[in-house]
Parts: sequence; C-alpha cells; structure tokens
Amino acid sequence: MEASLKSNAIIKVEGLTQTYHSGDRHLTVLQDIRFSIPDAASVAVVGPSGSGKTTLLGLCAGLDRPAEGQVSLLGQDLNSMSEETRAQFRNRNIGFVFQNFQLIPTLTALENVMVPLELRGGKRVRHEAVDLLKRVGLKDRLDHFPIQLSGGEQQRISLARAFINQPRILFADEPTGNLDTETSHRIADLLFELNHESGTVLVLVTHDLELSRRAGRIIRLNAGCIVSDTLSTLVGESTVKPVTVNSSGED
Repeated sequence: MEASLKSNAIIKVEGLTQTYHSGDRHLTVLQDIRFSIPDAASVAVVGPSGSGKTTLLGLCAGLDRPAEGQVSLLGQDLNSMSEETRAQFRNRNIGFVFQNFQLIPTLTALENVMVPLELRGGKRVRHEAVDLLKRVGLKDRLDHFPIQLSGGEQQRISLARAFINQPRILFADEPTGNLDTETSHRIADLLFELNHESGTVLVLVTHDLELSRRAGRIIRLNAGCIVSDTLSTLVGESTVKPVTVNSSGED
C-alpha cells in the first residue's frame, strides 16, 4: 500500500527536520517526518500545542524551508525553487484557510475573493468570485468589509478565496479555531463539501478531534515526531453532509 501511495503522491515528505537556533539554544521542532498523500485525499494533522503541527503545514506549503529533508508537491521539489518560483507555484496550485481568516481589511468580501485569481491574470474574475460567494451563502455581503462581518462570515469568505483558483491542494490551519460550536460545524460542513466537489487534497491542522475524524486519515504528532498515522474511524461512512447556509450571511 505504501509503495502505491508514493507512486501516486501529490504531497511527498521525506526526512523533514526543522530546527531553530537562538544563541546557544538549539530547538528541534520537527524530526525526520515522512509521509505521502495521494490525490483527492483528506488528512488531519493533530497533536498537543507545540507538537509542530503548524510548522509542518508551513513547510509542506513552501512558506518556509526545512533544516533537512525534502517536500515535493505535484512532483515538484520545493527546495529547488526560488522564493519567487515557490510563490508562483503556490498561487497556481495551493489554497489556504487560516484560523484568523487573513482577509485584507481594506477590501470588500468580493475583492478579497478576487485577489488570487487577479494575481494569476485570470479572466471572468468577478463572475467566478460572485458565484463562489453565493455558493457559501454570502450573496448579500459582496460589498461588505471584513470589519462589518461576523467571524463565521469572514471564514466563509476565506473558503471562497481558497477555492477561487481551483487548487490541487488545500491547507487549512485550525479553520474553526476562532468560531463558536454551531458556526464551527457549519464551516466544517462547507469545507468538506467544497473540497469533495473540487477533488483537492486537503491537509487540515486541528485541535478538534471531531473535525479530525471527518478526514480520511489522521496523522498524530507529539514533540515533533509522528506517533501514529491511521485511517479515520469514519472511513466508509459519508463525511460530506449537505450544507444549508443562511443566505443572509448571519451566523
């Protein structure tokens, strides 16, 4: 099975180690991490605070360079790319959803969603952005700024922005971490439904064990090492629920 995963890997991580130095202090955040993720898979990365989850996500996305090891996305070695080339690669192939939304405060909901496609020089940018915002239930919030929106509404905008480029890979870092329980469930349903429809690879960092079990596979980290890599207990059951969003945009 492992050989098959590697041969079809969209994400391939080999011997990944990350260390930081501060004076005489030497801190190893990740140690010899290895795994492969095939196309259309969903993987949750879990573990206690300080276990290296967010560091791993950043390295897998090419936002940072490892001290040792290699990350390949879609068969491309990130270490061999310049900063500019990696940025272009991310814009073409990767979507992001963050805990703190990372919206541009001076842009409207519509303009925030349009940004990634505009950077690619895409056509029909406004049309596609409007369609996605309608899809996430924000057709009446197109001209609102982030400060005028609830946390759930802002995260829906983040989801629309993440999918505007039809990414091959979606990285989500605690996407429900700043939301109340009811809103978290709505966002999780929407995330998995959009991901299922688009067929992307989903890599999800979360403290929420209920959310992690909706992924097909769970990688557990502790003290910078993988302590288990297992199929979710929900494999074989439907983890994609029909989503009903409030068209008024309220959460």
